[in-house]
Amino acid sequence: MAAAGPWQANGFKVGEVSDTTAVVWTRLTKNQDRIDRPGIEPLIYYQNSKTGKLLLKPDDGREDWIVENVDNSVANKDTVYTPVPKYPEGESPETVDGAVPGAPGQVRVLYQAKGSNQWQETPWETVDQEQDYTHSFRLKDLKPGTRYQVIVESQLEEGHIGAKLTGEFGTAPAASVEKPISFVVSTCQAYIHQDDREGGFKIYREMEKLHPDFFVQCGDFVYFDRMAKNLDLARWHFHRMFSLPFLRHFHQVVPCYYMKDDHDTWMDDCYPQMESVFMGTFTFEQGKQLFREQLPMSEQPYRTFRWGKDLQIWLVEGREFRSNNKDPDGPNKTIWGAEQMAWFKKSVSESDATFKILMSPTPIVGPDRDNKFDNHSNINWKHEGDIVRNFIAQQKNMFVVCGDRHWQFASKDLKTGIREFSCGPASDEHAGGWTNDEVRAEHHYLNVTGGFLGGFVENQDGKPTLTFRYYDVAGKPLYQETFTAK
Repeated sequence: MAAAGPWQANGFKVGEVSDTTAVVWTRLTKNQDRIDRPGIEPLIYYQNSKTGKLLLKPDDGREDWIVENVDNSVANKDTVYTPVPKYPEGESPETVDGAVPGAPGQVRVLYQAKGSNQWQETPWETVDQEQDYTHSFRLKDLKPGTRYQVIVESQLEEGHIGAKLTGEFGTAPAASVEKPISFVVSTCQAYIHQDDREGGFKIYREMEKLHPDFFVQCGDFVYFDRMAKNLDLARWHFHRMFSLPFLRHFHQVVPCYYMKDDHDTWMDDCYPQMESVFMGTFTFEQGKQLFREQLPMSEQPYRTFRWGKDLQIWLVEGREFRSNNKDPDGPNKTIWGAEQMAWFKKSVSESDATFKILMSPTPIVGPDRDNKFDNHSNINWKHEGDIVRNFIAQQKNMFVVCGDRHWQFASKDLKTGIREFSCGPASDEHAGGWTNDEVRAEHHYLNVTGGFLGGFVENQDGKPTLTFRYYDVAGKPLYQETFTAK
């Protein structure tokens, strides 16, 4: 008998993997596959507060006329344009391109160490509309350095198993174990900038070929700004992105760590106190909640993970605790917040890992464009930026990997000497914002291209090494640097 629903058209993800724990996320869906109807999407009108007229502009990016009238200073504007989402005639949220309608039911996870033939299973958990039919399972007491097989099952009612998805992941080695580790990093993937009609983004197929131990997403993995004008439309951004075939398969075999930045929290350059009508009824707080609802996550948005004797990574949160970008720089202005800063310094200082990597959604070193004012490499964040850079410079074998920028670069801070590796955007279509001939003193490598960054911890001639290697979207190596542990 053929399997029946509910289905899992968004696949499942294994995330937040440590040596003994992991989080398995899934979502139950009405259909086996996504709705694939390119070009059929919601229409976002803007209503003039004086005339009531609805305006619809062709999509040519972020239009200045809208931004000027619906930014965070709208209270001072004579005319305000409020977004009004509509659908093409005969269409609905469940019929547009990338729609993945959810479905009620129950879900459970079965898992076993590869080759053991001793399946463990979680209890069945009921999912409902309130949490968008999602559930995260927290697996504990796993074996370090072990490959696990995973089955995620659904059922509509007890005793009638629906769809099954299979995958696998590996736990981190124990902190005392010396073992080669590889990882891949990406950022900045806009749905409209896909580069493979059938699969979504080429890099996921190419990253999977490397068989990395884990994947780090540095943020801006969806772009809410243009169309996420209410909670349903924001969820739709997750549904359509993570139902793309290449992304689905990748996440079922490669464990992930996700960070968010501005576009996948709320809107461009956002911060908690920001006020705007540009996003309609969708709020900053809802954006925070969706990150936890739609992805496998830890209790805190900032966290650290050890991968054997030679590697530890830190993933930081750059939106939830920050000050207003326009506040004067100084000791009271912060991106990370006091609690996160204290945690970062303490946990780094206590680590005996050979190599330490700060994974940051935004640059710490740069260089960045002169007209940007949103990250630690910008002049208006110099005070806290100096604190972070000086602290990292005091550590042995510590590096920064960042996202956010739409070009690949490897740089060196001219004052402290710390090294930063910016992974670049997910597709060539998304690359821009810099030019290849604008090489600055900080640059060791500069390339305005799509692709991804790989990291490789190995032991060469009896000494631990860390290699950063850049790839294009087709998986071709472009540039690399190798560091031997000091």
